[in-house]
Amino acid sequence: MASWRISSLLSRSFSSSSSSSATLFSRGRSTSNLSRGIYKYSTAAAVEDPINPPVKVNYTQLLIGGQFVDAASGKTFQTLDPRTGDVIANVAEGDAEDVNRAVATARKAFDEGPWPRMAAYERQRVLLRFADLIEQHNDELAALETWDNGKPYEQAAKIEVPMLARLMRYYAGWADKIHGLTVPADGPYHVQTLHEPIGVAGQIIPWNFPLLMFAWKVGPALACGNAIVMKTAEQTPLSALFAAKLLHEAGLPSGVLNVVSGFGPTAGAAIASHMDVDKLAFTGSTATGKVVLQLAAKSNLKPVTLELGGKSPFIVCEDADVDKAVELAHFALFFNQGQCCCAGSRTFVHERVYDEFVEKAKARAVNRSVGDPFKGGIEQGPQIDSDQFDKILNYINSGIESGATLETGGERFGNKGYYIKPTVFSNVKDDMLIAKDEIFGPVQTILKYKDLDEVIRRANSTCYGLAAGVFTHNIDTANTLTRALRVGTVWVNSFDTFDAAIPFGGYKMSGHGREKGIYSLNNYLQVKAVVTPLHNPAWL
Repeated sequence: MASWRISSLLSRSFSSSSSSSATLFSRGRSTSNLSRGIYKYSTAAAVEDPINPPVKVNYTQLLIGGQFVDAASGKTFQTLDPRTGDVIANVAEGDAEDVNRAVATARKAFDEGPWPRMAAYERQRVLLRFADLIEQHNDELAALETWDNGKPYEQAAKIEVPMLARLMRYYAGWADKIHGLTVPADGPYHVQTLHEPIGVAGQIIPWNFPLLMFAWKVGPALACGNAIVMKTAEQTPLSALFAAKLLHEAGLPSGVLNVVSGFGPTAGAAIASHMDVDKLAFTGSTATGKVVLQLAAKSNLKPVTLELGGKSPFIVCEDADVDKAVELAHFALFFNQGQCCCAGSRTFVHERVYDEFVEKAKARAVNRSVGDPFKGGIEQGPQIDSDQFDKILNYINSGIESGATLETGGERFGNKGYYIKPTVFSNVKDDMLIAKDEIFGPVQTILKYKDLDEVIRRANSTCYGLAAGVFTHNIDTANTLTRALRVGTVWVNSFDTFDAAIPFGGYKMSGHGREKGIYSLNNYLQVKAVVTPLHNPAWL
Protein backbone atom coordinates (compact mmCIF):
# COMPACT_ATOMS: atom_id res chain seq x y z
CA MET A 1 0.00 0.00 0.00
CA ALA A 2 2.72 2.45 0.99
CA SER A 3 4.52 2.09 -2.30
CA TRP A 4 1.34 2.76 -4.25
CA ARG A 5 0.54 5.89 -2.28
CA ILE A 6 4.02 7.24 -2.92
CA SER A 7 4.19 6.28 -6.57
CA SER A 8 0.72 7.65 -7.20
CA LEU A 9 1.89 11.06 -6.08
CA LEU A 10 4.36 10.97 -8.95
CA SER A 11 1.86 9.83 -11.54
CA ARG A 12 -1.40 10.90 -13.02
CA SER A 13 -3.53 7.96 -14.15
CA PHE A 14 -6.70 8.20 -16.18
CA SER A 15 -9.40 5.76 -17.19
CA SER A 16 -12.45 6.15 -19.37
CA SER A 17 -14.61 6.67 -16.30
CA SER A 18 -12.29 8.81 -14.19
CA SER A 19 -12.57 12.55 -13.85
CA SER A 20 -9.79 14.84 -15.00
CA SER A 21 -6.86 15.04 -12.62
CA ALA A 22 -5.97 18.22 -10.83
CA THR A 23 -3.37 20.47 -12.37
CA LEU A 24 0.23 19.41 -11.74
CA PHE A 25 3.04 20.65 -11.79
CA SER A 26 19.16 33.71 -26.55
CA ARG A 27 18.68 35.51 -23.31
CA GLY A 28 16.36 38.45 -23.52
CA ARG A 29 15.43 37.48 -27.09
CA SER A 30 12.02 38.59 -28.28
CA THR A 31 9.98 36.01 -30.20
CA SER A 32 6.99 38.17 -31.01
CA ASN A 33 7.85 38.21 -34.71
CA LEU A 34 8.72 34.52 -34.89
CA SER A 35 5.50 32.79 -33.97
CA ARG A 36 1.79 33.14 -33.68
CA GLY A 37 -0.29 33.16 -30.52
CA ILE A 38 2.50 33.95 -28.05
CA TYR A 39 0.96 34.62 -24.66
CA LYS A 40 2.21 37.18 -22.20
CA TYR A 41 3.61 35.63 -19.03
CA SER A 42 3.79 37.34 -15.65
CA THR A 43 7.39 37.41 -14.47
CA ALA A 44 6.56 38.61 -10.98
CA ALA A 45 7.38 35.31 -9.31
CA ALA A 46 10.74 35.14 -11.01
CA VAL A 47 11.88 38.67 -10.21
CA GLU A 48 10.86 38.72 -6.55
CA ASP A 49 13.64 38.35 -4.01
CA PRO A 50 14.23 34.60 -3.59
CA ILE A 51 12.81 32.92 -0.51
CA ASN A 52 15.42 32.08 2.10
CA PRO A 53 15.76 28.25 2.19
CA PRO A 54 14.74 26.76 5.56
CA VAL A 55 17.93 24.71 5.94
CA LYS A 56 21.63 25.12 6.67
CA VAL A 57 24.41 23.52 4.67
CA ASN A 58 26.46 21.47 7.15
CA TYR A 59 28.24 18.93 4.94
CA THR A 60 30.50 20.03 2.10
CA GLN A 61 33.51 17.73 2.48
CA LEU A 62 34.21 14.32 1.02
CA LEU A 63 32.96 11.34 3.04
CA ILE A 64 35.69 8.70 3.23
CA GLY A 65 35.95 6.00 5.87
CA GLY A 66 33.02 7.40 7.82
CA GLN A 67 34.67 10.81 8.21
CA PHE A 68 34.13 14.11 6.43
CA VAL A 69 37.50 15.17 5.04
CA ASP A 70 38.92 17.79 2.69
CA ALA A 71 40.07 16.87 -0.80
CA ALA A 72 43.73 15.86 -0.90
CA SER A 73 44.44 18.85 -3.15
CA GLY A 74 42.59 21.23 -0.85
CA LYS A 75 40.52 22.37 -3.83
CA THR A 76 36.85 23.29 -3.64
CA PHE A 77 34.23 24.19 -6.21
CA GLN A 78 31.09 26.29 -6.00
CA THR A 79 27.62 24.81 -6.01
CA LEU A 80 25.11 27.39 -7.22
CA ASP A 81 21.51 28.35 -6.54
CA PRO A 82 19.76 28.00 -9.93
CA ARG A 83 17.19 30.59 -8.87
CA THR A 84 19.85 33.29 -8.92
CA GLY A 85 23.21 31.87 -9.97
CA ASP A 86 24.56 32.81 -6.53
CA VAL A 87 26.91 30.56 -4.57
CA ILE A 88 25.30 28.26 -2.01
CA ALA A 89 28.50 26.71 -0.69
CA ASN A 90 32.05 25.72 -1.57
CA VAL A 91 32.31 21.93 -1.80
CA ALA A 92 35.42 19.75 -1.65
CA GLU A 93 36.62 18.89 -5.15
CA GLY A 94 37.71 15.28 -5.23
CA ASP A 95 40.00 13.91 -7.92
CA ALA A 96 41.91 10.70 -8.68
CA GLU A 97 43.88 10.78 -5.42
CA ASP A 98 40.69 11.04 -3.40
CA VAL A 99 39.08 8.26 -5.43
CA ASN A 100 42.10 6.08 -4.67
CA ARG A 101 41.66 6.77 -0.95
CA ALA A 102 37.95 6.02 -1.15
CA VAL A 103 38.41 2.80 -3.11
CA ALA A 104 41.13 1.57 -0.73
CA THR A 105 38.81 2.29 2.20
CA ALA A 106 35.89 0.53 0.53
CA ARG A 107 38.07 -2.44 -0.38
CA LYS A 108 39.21 -2.84 3.21
CA ALA A 109 35.63 -2.52 4.45
CA PHE A 110 34.54 -5.25 2.06
CA ASP A 111 37.49 -7.61 2.47
CA GLU A 112 37.93 -7.24 6.22
CA GLY A 113 34.95 -5.36 7.63
CA PRO A 114 31.68 -6.54 9.16
CA TRP A 115 29.17 -5.46 6.49
CA PRO A 116 29.30 -8.47 4.10
CA ARG A 117 29.79 -10.81 7.07
CA MET A 118 26.89 -9.38 9.03
CA ALA A 119 23.69 -11.39 9.22
CA ALA A 120 21.41 -10.21 6.44
CA TYR A 121 18.79 -9.41 9.04
CA GLU A 122 21.19 -6.96 10.68
CA ARG A 123 21.87 -5.25 7.35
CA GLN A 124 18.12 -5.01 6.96
CA ARG A 125 17.79 -3.28 10.32
CA VAL A 126 20.40 -0.65 9.37
CA LEU A 127 18.51 0.20 6.19
CA LEU A 128 15.22 0.37 8.08
CA ARG A 129 16.72 2.74 10.63
CA PHE A 130 18.00 4.83 7.73
CA ALA A 131 14.48 5.05 6.30
CA ASP A 132 13.21 6.23 9.70
CA LEU A 133 15.89 8.94 9.79
CA ILE A 134 14.98 10.05 6.29
CA GLU A 135 11.41 10.62 7.43
CA GLN A 136 12.60 12.51 10.50
CA HIS A 137 14.70 14.81 8.30
CA ASN A 138 12.24 15.00 5.41
CA ASP A 139 12.02 18.79 5.29
CA GLU A 140 15.77 19.36 5.54
CA LEU A 141 16.52 16.90 2.76
CA ALA A 142 13.79 18.40 0.58
CA ALA A 143 15.04 21.94 1.17
CA LEU A 144 18.60 20.99 0.23
CA GLU A 145 17.32 19.27 -2.91
CA THR A 146 15.29 22.30 -3.97
CA TRP A 147 18.02 24.81 -3.15
CA ASP A 148 20.73 22.92 -5.04
CA ASN A 149 18.57 21.64 -7.92
CA GLY A 150 15.72 24.13 -8.43
CA LYS A 151 12.85 21.64 -8.36
CA PRO A 152 9.65 22.67 -6.54
CA TYR A 153 9.92 22.17 -2.78
CA GLU A 154 6.48 20.57 -2.67
CA GLN A 155 7.66 17.97 -5.19
CA ALA A 156 10.80 17.23 -3.17
CA ALA A 157 9.06 17.15 0.21
CA LYS A 158 5.88 15.29 -0.72
CA ILE A 159 7.12 12.96 -3.44
CA GLU A 160 10.85 12.45 -3.69
CA VAL A 161 12.02 12.27 -0.07
CA PRO A 162 9.13 9.95 0.92
CA MET A 163 10.04 7.80 -2.07
CA LEU A 164 13.65 7.73 -0.87
CA ALA A 165 12.45 6.26 2.42
CA ARG A 166 10.17 3.81 0.60
CA LEU A 167 13.01 2.61 -1.62
CA MET A 168 15.26 1.99 1.37
CA ARG A 169 12.54 -0.04 3.10
CA TYR A 170 11.99 -1.99 -0.11
CA TYR A 171 15.66 -2.95 -0.33
CA ALA A 172 15.82 -3.62 3.39
CA GLY A 173 13.14 -6.22 2.77
CA TRP A 174 15.32 -7.93 0.18
CA ALA A 175 18.44 -8.14 2.36
CA ASP A 176 17.55 -11.47 4.01
CA LYS A 177 15.84 -12.98 0.97
CA ILE A 178 18.84 -13.19 -1.36
CA HIS A 179 19.79 -16.82 -1.82
CA GLY A 180 20.94 -19.35 -4.36
CA LEU A 181 19.49 -22.61 -5.58
CA THR A 182 20.00 -26.33 -5.28
CA VAL A 183 20.41 -27.63 -8.82
CA PRO A 184 19.81 -31.24 -9.96
CA ALA A 185 22.68 -32.65 -12.00
CA ASP A 186 23.14 -35.66 -14.26
CA GLY A 187 25.06 -37.84 -11.83
CA PRO A 188 25.94 -38.21 -8.14
CA TYR A 189 26.67 -34.56 -7.39
CA HIS A 190 25.31 -32.01 -4.98
CA VAL A 191 25.15 -28.71 -6.88
CA GLN A 192 24.31 -25.39 -5.31
CA THR A 193 24.56 -21.81 -6.44
CA LEU A 194 25.69 -19.01 -4.16
CA HIS A 195 24.69 -15.40 -4.72
CA GLU A 196 27.65 -13.39 -3.46
CA PRO A 197 28.16 -9.62 -3.18
CA ILE A 198 30.22 -8.39 -6.09
CA GLY A 199 32.64 -6.30 -4.00
CA VAL A 200 33.38 -2.58 -4.39
CA ALA A 201 30.76 -0.80 -6.48
CA GLY A 202 31.51 2.49 -8.17
CA GLN A 203 28.40 4.61 -8.62
CA ILE A 204 27.98 7.90 -10.50
CA ILE A 205 24.68 9.73 -10.07
CA PRO A 206 23.13 12.64 -12.02
CA TRP A 207 21.83 16.06 -11.01
CA ASN A 208 18.16 15.84 -11.99
CA PHE A 209 17.03 13.52 -9.15
CA PRO A 210 19.98 13.40 -6.73
CA LEU A 211 18.23 11.74 -3.79
CA LEU A 212 16.24 9.22 -5.82
CA MET A 213 19.31 8.22 -7.81
CA PHE A 214 21.20 7.88 -4.52
CA ALA A 215 18.53 5.40 -3.41
CA TRP A 216 18.40 3.53 -6.73
CA LYS A 217 22.15 2.92 -6.50
CA VAL A 218 22.83 2.57 -2.77
CA GLY A 219 19.77 0.50 -1.85
CA PRO A 220 20.45 -2.68 -3.86
CA ALA A 221 24.22 -2.47 -3.44
CA LEU A 222 23.99 -2.36 0.35
CA ALA A 223 21.21 -4.96 0.57
CA CYS A 224 23.53 -7.37 -1.25
CA GLY A 225 26.43 -6.66 1.13
CA ASN A 226 28.71 -4.53 -1.06
CA ALA A 227 30.89 -1.50 -0.36
CA ILE A 228 30.46 1.69 -2.40
CA VAL A 229 32.37 4.64 -3.81
CA MET A 230 29.89 7.19 -5.12
CA LYS A 231 30.47 10.34 -7.14
CA THR A 232 27.75 12.96 -6.92
CA ALA A 233 26.97 15.37 -9.75
CA GLU A 234 29.00 18.57 -9.44
CA GLN A 235 25.79 20.60 -9.82
CA THR A 236 24.03 18.93 -6.87
CA PRO A 237 26.39 17.51 -4.23
CA LEU A 238 24.59 18.60 -1.06
CA SER A 239 21.63 16.29 -0.45
CA ALA A 240 23.58 13.05 -1.01
CA LEU A 241 26.20 14.11 1.56
CA PHE A 242 23.46 14.72 4.13
CA ALA A 243 21.76 11.41 3.28
CA ALA A 244 25.08 9.56 3.58
CA LYS A 245 25.62 11.10 7.02
CA LEU A 246 22.19 9.82 8.11
CA LEU A 247 23.03 6.35 6.80
CA HIS A 248 26.10 6.25 9.05
CA GLU A 249 23.98 7.50 11.92
CA ALA A 250 21.72 4.49 11.28
CA GLY A 251 24.64 2.16 11.95
CA LEU A 252 26.39 1.65 8.61
CA PRO A 253 29.99 0.60 9.34
CA SER A 254 32.73 3.05 8.38
CA GLY A 255 34.13 2.65 4.90
CA VAL A 256 31.12 0.88 3.41
CA LEU A 257 29.77 4.05 1.74
CA ASN A 258 32.21 6.70 0.53
CA VAL A 259 31.05 9.84 -1.26
CA VAL A 260 33.39 11.87 -3.48
CA SER A 261 32.11 15.13 -4.92
CA GLY A 262 33.87 16.36 -8.02
CA PHE A 263 33.86 16.49 -11.80
CA GLY A 264 33.39 13.79 -14.41
CA PRO A 265 36.73 14.01 -16.24
CA THR A 266 38.64 13.69 -12.96
CA ALA A 267 36.71 11.94 -10.17
CA GLY A 268 34.23 10.19 -12.44
CA ALA A 269 36.88 8.92 -14.83
CA ALA A 270 38.99 7.72 -11.91
CA ILE A 271 36.14 5.58 -10.60
CA ALA A 272 35.24 4.21 -14.03
CA SER A 273 38.83 3.20 -14.81
CA HIS A 274 39.88 2.04 -11.34
CA MET A 275 41.35 -1.45 -11.30
CA ASP A 276 40.01 -2.20 -7.82
CA VAL A 277 36.40 -1.25 -8.51
CA ASP A 278 34.45 -4.45 -9.22
CA LYS A 279 31.25 -2.99 -10.60
CA LEU A 280 30.16 0.35 -12.09
CA ALA A 281 26.71 1.94 -12.23
CA PHE A 282 26.16 5.20 -14.09
CA THR A 283 23.14 7.40 -14.74
CA GLY A 284 23.56 10.32 -17.12
CA SER A 285 23.75 11.23 -20.78
CA THR A 286 24.29 8.69 -23.53
CA ALA A 287 27.44 10.49 -24.66
CA THR A 288 29.00 10.25 -21.21
CA GLY A 289 27.75 6.67 -20.85
CA LYS A 290 29.82 5.69 -23.86
CA VAL A 291 32.94 7.17 -22.24
CA VAL A 292 32.21 5.41 -18.94
CA LEU A 293 31.71 2.07 -20.68
CA GLN A 294 34.98 2.48 -22.59
CA LEU A 295 36.93 3.32 -19.43
CA ALA A 296 35.47 0.29 -17.63
CA ALA A 297 36.38 -1.98 -20.53
CA LYS A 298 39.92 -0.65 -20.87
CA SER A 299 40.65 -1.12 -17.18
CA ASN A 300 39.51 -4.36 -15.54
CA LEU A 301 36.48 -5.08 -17.74
CA LYS A 302 34.16 -4.40 -14.82
CA PRO A 303 30.45 -4.92 -15.49
CA VAL A 304 28.54 -1.70 -16.07
CA THR A 305 24.91 -0.74 -15.54
CA LEU A 306 23.92 2.29 -17.62
CA GLU A 307 20.72 4.33 -17.33
CA LEU A 308 21.04 6.91 -20.09
CA GLY A 309 19.11 9.35 -22.24
CA GLY A 310 15.77 9.13 -23.95
CA LYS A 311 13.44 10.72 -26.47
CA SER A 312 10.28 9.03 -25.34
CA PRO A 313 7.13 9.04 -27.48
CA PHE A 314 3.80 9.92 -25.90
CA ILE A 315 1.11 8.62 -28.25
CA VAL A 316 -2.38 10.13 -28.17
CA CYS A 317 -4.76 7.88 -30.05
CA GLU A 318 -7.81 8.95 -32.06
CA ASP A 319 -10.25 7.78 -29.35
CA ALA A 320 -8.61 9.93 -26.68
CA ASP A 321 -10.42 12.21 -24.29
CA VAL A 322 -8.47 15.27 -25.40
CA ASP A 323 -8.67 17.19 -22.13
CA LYS A 324 -7.27 14.27 -20.16
CA ALA A 325 -4.66 13.53 -22.81
CA VAL A 326 -3.47 17.14 -22.77
CA GLU A 327 -3.04 17.11 -19.00
CA LEU A 328 -1.15 13.83 -18.98
CA ALA A 329 1.05 14.80 -21.92
CA HIS A 330 1.80 18.09 -20.18
CA PHE A 331 2.86 16.26 -17.04
CA ALA A 332 4.87 13.72 -19.04
CA LEU A 333 7.00 16.48 -20.56
CA PHE A 334 7.12 19.38 -18.09
CA PHE A 335 7.56 17.47 -14.82
CA ASN A 336 10.82 18.39 -13.08
CA GLN A 337 11.34 21.32 -15.51
CA GLY A 338 11.49 18.80 -18.35
CA GLN A 339 14.71 17.42 -16.86
CA CYS A 340 13.71 13.75 -16.97
CA CYS A 341 15.49 11.09 -19.01
CA CYS A 342 12.13 9.46 -19.70
CA ALA A 343 10.17 12.66 -20.41
CA GLY A 344 7.45 12.25 -23.02
CA SER A 345 9.31 14.59 -25.32
CA ARG A 346 7.77 13.51 -28.64
CA THR A 347 4.01 14.00 -28.40
CA PHE A 348 2.44 12.06 -31.28
CA VAL A 349 -1.22 13.04 -31.75
CA HIS A 350 -3.66 11.45 -34.18
CA GLU A 351 -4.70 13.76 -36.98
CA ARG A 352 -8.38 13.55 -35.98
CA VAL A 353 -7.75 15.32 -32.67
CA TYR A 354 -4.50 17.15 -33.51
CA ASP A 355 -5.75 20.73 -33.85
CA GLU A 356 -7.85 20.57 -30.70
CA PHE A 357 -4.97 19.02 -28.80
CA VAL A 358 -2.51 21.72 -29.90
CA GLU A 359 -4.77 24.58 -28.81
CA LYS A 360 -5.43 23.02 -25.41
CA ALA A 361 -1.77 22.06 -24.90
CA LYS A 362 -0.81 25.66 -25.58
CA ALA A 363 -3.37 26.93 -23.08
CA ARG A 364 -2.16 24.47 -20.43
CA ALA A 365 1.44 25.56 -20.90
CA VAL A 366 0.45 29.23 -20.62
CA ASN A 367 -1.25 28.48 -17.31
CA ARG A 368 1.72 26.61 -15.85
CA SER A 369 2.97 28.39 -12.73
CA VAL A 370 6.67 29.25 -12.92
CA GLY A 371 8.71 30.85 -10.17
CA ASP A 372 10.69 30.41 -6.97
CA PRO A 373 10.46 26.67 -6.21
CA PHE A 374 10.19 27.38 -2.48
CA LYS A 375 6.92 29.20 -3.09
CA GLY A 376 3.72 27.19 -2.58
CA GLY A 377 1.80 26.23 -5.70
CA ILE A 378 4.75 26.59 -8.07
CA GLU A 379 4.89 23.88 -10.74
CA GLN A 380 8.14 24.82 -12.45
CA GLY A 381 11.38 26.18 -11.05
CA PRO A 382 14.59 27.10 -12.86
CA GLN A 383 16.74 24.84 -15.03
CA ILE A 384 19.79 23.43 -13.30
CA ASP A 385 22.48 25.84 -14.53
CA SER A 386 23.57 28.27 -17.23
CA ASP A 387 24.83 25.51 -19.54
CA GLN A 388 21.48 23.73 -19.57
CA PHE A 389 19.65 27.06 -19.83
CA ASP A 390 21.64 28.05 -22.93
CA LYS A 391 21.33 24.57 -24.47
CA ILE A 392 17.53 24.65 -24.19
CA LEU A 393 17.27 28.12 -25.73
CA ASN A 394 19.53 27.00 -28.58
CA TYR A 395 17.20 24.08 -29.28
CA ILE A 396 14.23 26.45 -29.24
CA ASN A 397 15.98 28.63 -31.81
CA SER A 398 16.66 25.53 -33.88
CA GLY A 399 12.97 24.60 -33.82
CA ILE A 400 11.98 28.06 -35.01
CA GLU A 401 14.61 28.10 -37.74
CA SER A 402 13.65 24.64 -38.99
CA GLY A 403 10.04 25.67 -39.52
CA ALA A 404 8.15 24.33 -36.51
CA THR A 405 5.39 26.58 -35.17
CA LEU A 406 6.18 28.12 -31.81
CA GLU A 407 2.81 28.15 -30.09
CA THR A 408 3.91 29.66 -26.79
CA GLY A 409 6.97 30.28 -24.66
CA GLY A 410 10.35 30.12 -26.31
CA GLU A 411 12.27 32.56 -24.15
CA ARG A 412 13.61 33.39 -20.73
CA PHE A 413 11.20 33.80 -17.83
CA GLY A 414 12.01 36.82 -15.67
CA ASN A 415 15.40 38.47 -15.45
CA LYS A 416 17.19 36.41 -12.81
CA GLY A 417 18.18 32.77 -12.57
CA TYR A 418 17.73 30.02 -15.15
CA TYR A 419 13.98 30.10 -15.72
CA ILE A 420 12.51 29.31 -19.15
CA LYS A 421 8.91 29.79 -20.19
CA PRO A 422 7.00 26.56 -20.83
CA THR A 423 7.36 26.10 -24.57
CA VAL A 424 5.13 24.30 -27.08
CA PHE A 425 5.92 23.59 -30.74
CA SER A 426 3.42 22.26 -33.29
CA ASN A 427 3.91 21.15 -36.89
CA VAL A 428 7.09 19.36 -35.84
CA LYS A 429 8.75 16.99 -38.32
CA ASP A 430 10.76 13.91 -37.47
CA ASP A 431 13.99 15.24 -38.97
CA MET A 432 14.06 18.41 -36.84
CA LEU A 433 16.61 18.52 -34.02
CA ILE A 434 13.87 19.25 -31.50
CA ALA A 435 12.26 15.93 -32.50
CA LYS A 436 15.49 13.93 -32.48
CA ASP A 437 17.72 15.21 -29.67
CA GLU A 438 17.20 15.00 -25.93
CA ILE A 439 16.52 18.64 -25.03
CA PHE A 440 16.11 17.99 -21.28
CA GLY A 441 13.97 21.06 -20.74
CA PRO A 442 10.41 22.46 -20.80
CA VAL A 443 9.89 22.13 -24.55
CA GLN A 444 6.94 20.12 -25.85
CA THR A 445 7.05 19.01 -29.50
CA ILE A 446 3.73 17.91 -31.02
CA LEU A 447 3.75 15.70 -34.11
CA LYS A 448 0.81 14.51 -36.24
CA TYR A 449 0.23 10.91 -37.38
CA LYS A 450 -2.43 9.02 -39.37
CA ASP A 451 -2.50 5.38 -38.19
CA LEU A 452 -0.91 2.87 -35.82
CA ASP A 453 1.56 1.42 -38.28
CA GLU A 454 2.88 4.87 -39.02
CA VAL A 455 3.23 5.95 -35.39
CA ILE A 456 4.91 2.68 -34.40
CA ARG A 457 7.48 3.10 -37.15
CA ARG A 458 8.14 6.75 -36.30
CA ALA A 459 8.19 6.21 -32.53
CA ASN A 460 10.81 3.48 -32.94
CA SER A 461 12.92 5.49 -35.39
CA THR A 462 15.33 6.75 -32.75
CA CYS A 463 18.56 5.62 -31.14
CA TYR A 464 16.83 5.77 -27.76
CA GLY A 465 14.48 3.28 -26.13
CA LEU A 466 13.86 4.30 -22.53
CA ALA A 467 10.10 4.76 -22.16
CA ALA A 468 6.82 5.55 -23.90
CA GLY A 469 3.32 6.67 -23.04
CA VAL A 470 0.10 5.44 -24.67
CA PHE A 471 -3.25 7.17 -24.25
CA THR A 472 -6.25 5.20 -25.49
CA HIS A 473 -9.55 3.65 -24.36
CA ASN A 474 -9.07 0.66 -26.68
CA ILE A 475 -7.39 -2.35 -25.06
CA ASP A 476 -6.48 -3.82 -28.45
CA THR A 477 -4.74 -0.60 -29.43
CA ALA A 478 -2.93 -0.51 -26.10
CA ASN A 479 -1.80 -4.12 -26.48
CA THR A 480 -0.58 -3.51 -30.02
CA LEU A 481 1.47 -0.49 -29.01
CA THR A 482 2.92 -1.90 -25.80
CA ARG A 483 4.34 -4.88 -27.67
CA ALA A 484 5.53 -2.94 -30.70
CA LEU A 485 7.36 -0.09 -28.98
CA ARG A 486 11.08 -0.78 -28.48
CA VAL A 487 11.39 0.69 -25.00
CA GLY A 488 12.01 -0.45 -21.43
CA THR A 489 8.80 0.95 -19.94
CA VAL A 490 5.39 1.65 -21.46
CA TRP A 491 2.90 3.61 -19.37
CA VAL A 492 -0.70 3.14 -20.52
CA ASN A 493 -3.03 6.02 -19.58
CA SER A 494 -0.43 7.07 -17.01
CA PHE A 495 3.12 8.37 -16.93
CA ASP A 496 6.08 8.48 -14.54
CA THR A 497 4.66 5.88 -12.18
CA PHE A 498 7.81 5.00 -10.26
CA ASP A 499 7.14 2.29 -7.70
CA ALA A 500 10.07 0.74 -5.85
CA ALA A 501 9.27 -2.69 -7.30
CA ILE A 502 8.92 -1.61 -10.96
CA PRO A 503 12.14 -2.15 -12.94
CA PHE A 504 13.45 0.76 -14.98
CA GLY A 505 15.93 0.82 -17.84
CA GLY A 506 16.21 1.14 -21.57
CA TYR A 507 16.63 -0.50 -24.94
CA LYS A 508 19.22 0.54 -27.50
CA MET A 509 21.30 3.60 -26.54
CA SER A 510 19.20 4.29 -23.46
CA GLY A 511 21.32 1.90 -21.44
CA HIS A 512 22.15 -1.56 -20.12
CA GLY A 513 20.49 -3.37 -17.25
CA ARG A 514 17.60 -2.48 -14.96
CA GLU A 515 17.30 -0.47 -11.77
CA LYS A 516 14.69 -0.87 -9.04
CA GLY A 517 12.77 -4.02 -8.31
CA ILE A 518 14.17 -7.52 -8.04
CA TYR A 519 16.15 -7.09 -11.27
CA SER A 520 18.40 -4.45 -9.72
CA LEU A 521 19.82 -6.97 -7.24
CA ASN A 522 21.45 -8.86 -10.09
CA ASN A 523 23.65 -5.82 -10.76
CA TYR A 524 25.40 -6.28 -7.42
CA LEU A 525 25.68 -10.08 -7.14
CA GLN A 526 27.98 -12.76 -8.49
CA VAL A 527 26.63 -16.27 -9.04
CA LYS A 528 28.96 -19.07 -7.99
CA ALA A 529 28.31 -22.75 -8.70
CA VAL A 530 29.54 -25.22 -6.06
CA VAL A 531 29.74 -28.91 -7.08
CA THR A 532 30.39 -31.70 -4.55
CA PRO A 533 30.47 -35.46 -5.32
CA LEU A 534 27.93 -37.62 -3.50
CA HIS A 535 28.98 -41.09 -2.35
CA ASN A 536 26.22 -43.68 -2.18
CA PRO A 537 23.41 -41.09 -2.24
CA ALA A 538 19.96 -42.25 -1.09
CA TRP A 539 18.45 -40.25 -3.93
CA LEU A 540 19.41 -37.88 -6.72
